[in-house]
Amino acid sequence: MMLNQNRTSLRSYLLTGLLAVGLTGAVVTLQPVWAQSRALPDFTDLVDQVGPAVVNIRTLEKAKPASSNSSSGNDEQMLEFFRRFGIPVPPNLPRSPRPDRGQPEESQPRGVGSGFILSADGFVMTNAHVVEGADEVLVTLADKREFKAKIIGADKRTDVAVVKIEATGLPSVKIGDANRMRVGEWVMAIGTPFGLENTVTAGIVSAKQRDTGDYLPLIQTDVAINPGNSGGPLINMRGEVVGINSQIYSRSGGFQGISFAIPIDEAIRVSDQLRASGRVTRGRIGVQIDQVSKEVAESIGLGRPQGALVRGVEAGAPAEKAGIEAGDIITKFDGKAIEKSSDLPRLVGIVKPGTRATVTVFRRGATKDLSVTVAEVEPEKPIQRVTAAQPKPPLAGPAQALGLLVSELTDEQKKELKLRGGVLVDAAEGLAARAGLREGDVIVAIANTEVLSVKAFEQVLAKADKSKSVNVLFRRGEWAQYALIRPNR
Repeated sequence: MMLNQNRTSLRSYLLTGLLAVGLTGAVVTLQPVWAQSRALPDFTDLVDQVGPAVVNIRTLEKAKPASSNSSSGNDEQMLEFFRRFGIPVPPNLPRSPRPDRGQPEESQPRGVGSGFILSADGFVMTNAHVVEGADEVLVTLADKREFKAKIIGADKRTDVAVVKIEATGLPSVKIGDANRMRVGEWVMAIGTPFGLENTVTAGIVSAKQRDTGDYLPLIQTDVAINPGNSGGPLINMRGEVVGINSQIYSRSGGFQGISFAIPIDEAIRVSDQLRASGRVTRGRIGVQIDQVSKEVAESIGLGRPQGALVRGVEAGAPAEKAGIEAGDIITKFDGKAIEKSSDLPRLVGIVKPGTRATVTVFRRGATKDLSVTVAEVEPEKPIQRVTAAQPKPPLAGPAQALGLLVSELTDEQKKELKLRGGVLVDAAEGLAARAGLREGDVIVAIANTEVLSVKAFEQVLAKADKSKSVNVLFRRGEWAQYALIRPNR
């Protein structure tokens, strides 16, 4: 009787996919097969929703006169092969000069990319590298209409560009929130890989905040992205654009499972400025920064590696006026934490020039808030290096045990370096040399203590624990950095 009941229960499970009865009589709830299949993502509605707003972008350039030996016989044979079989000529294949020199200059294909419509009046977003160097930009809509486009502006730092076509009533995308994305969620891309229009690929978000650019923490995905996808949208499951497909990691030139997209919030911020003025304005405070290592953070009492180490302060820059010094570690900007050094230029860059902001620095064991007025980014100035004066009589004492020979700075050197004091390294050997110190460096602090003279330097060293590493903040030219002098084990 029990056997018959079990058979009946098993038959019921096979028919409904809802329950399974074990030989022990226990009832186990199972997910039905049809429910499992429905749980898989379905992109068809997303394609219908977003696809009409995705465009193909072709760029042209004027054919440039070529010398008689500019194309090899192999190039000629390849061109003839493409012509004979009606195959489009790849844009990177060299063209030989036409025999008839009297013909007017013609445009030739330069590249293919993707883009998407931001507004119904014809503003289109794409990558800056898609339109860079183009003499003519052609935008083809999903309905096959083609328009000549005007480049409104392009920003190389973020790789964002905006072009404009003369049309109205166009379908446009819905902008999403890249910050709400979670690693592992499904995303979709539409673009023109290898010139194949309206190609749809999908995958998941592999990681967020990837540091591959000066101003942009990129979105990493495993969505298949290939040449021609550049500038196309990355779309979430709500049909919102959350990024612009921009880069791939590849050793072959094709997709290898890793692709990167520009977060849409960053891109929109740039596009708004491009549409308003044709250029992007960024803030700056005038500091040279570096990462904070774990060893340095522990030795100076910072605890964990965080913030941006100020290696140098530009003369007359907002940072100098605010009192920021070389060797400071900036831990917050305008109330926002700086976890790694690349966070600082991003946070400063989005601030409107002329705005006052609070900078929190960690200096010799204590934090300090400073007020800085953000300036506008300008071309970088060449670094002025400071030459050391002739070596002076070496110091005899604790410094020699570290392999250091030091002397006093002259008043002229202090003025040139804008320092209140410090000691000049006349020679560095042994432990000091292994730590990276060398002749001409200027030590401004040791063991988390500022040193203004040779006497102060010697006093700090005399009190230092000889069995532990000692941190040294020094200047080399205009830039400051830390070194750790480790004892012999």
